[in-house]
Amino acid sequence: MKLADYLKNESIKLDEATIQKLESFSELLHEWNQIHNLTGAKTIAKIYENIIDSLYPLTFIKIPKSLLDVGTGAGFPGLILGIALPQTEIVLAEPLKKRVSFLKYACIDLGLDNVKVEGKRVEQVKHEPFEMISSRAVTDTKFLLELTKHISDAHTSYLFYKGSRVFDEVEAVQHQLSYDIVQKNQRNYLYIKADQ
Repeated sequence: MKLADYLKNESIKLDEATIQKLESFSELLHEWNQIHNLTGAKTIAKIYENIIDSLYPLTFIKIPKSLLDVGTGAGFPGLILGIALPQTEIVLAEPLKKRVSFLKYACIDLGLDNVKVEGKRVEQVKHEPFEMISSRAVTDTKFLLELTKHISDAHTSYLFYKGSRVFDEVEAVQHQLSYDIVQKNQRNYLYIKADQ
């Protein structure tokens, strides 16, 4: 099955060129992963699942002009969002060197002019406040908000890809936030909205 077949069952609408880029990314990651062990997604089918997981929030978020992805790893969700949102300036913060090498190579190979890779921890990223900050499986919500204080403001929204602990995590911060939790399969997408 191709990625297009997987996408048919989703409410995610992408054009042919974008789907082709995501296919190319899948092949590239599969190839690199066999040598460098970048992600637990060892098969093309598993990579597709991670791509769909990364893209699903496009069905409910307000598309940002700038996005920072904290701890991008092998590209989920930041690089995938970079492919799907060519008009959005995307910065990927990833401290691990082998992952940084892969992300930089993938950006060049796929012609992603809107994506910049920062090979450093998020605390060291210098940038004006982002419109959105995303993260998947990196630390808890309260700490993530703390780590990104210097690159966010009242107009920044957050998209955190979480598991079942999200409900405990939001209890610690809910008094100061307006948020939704969107559930799909085993995933909880925590969408913290910016002040309007």
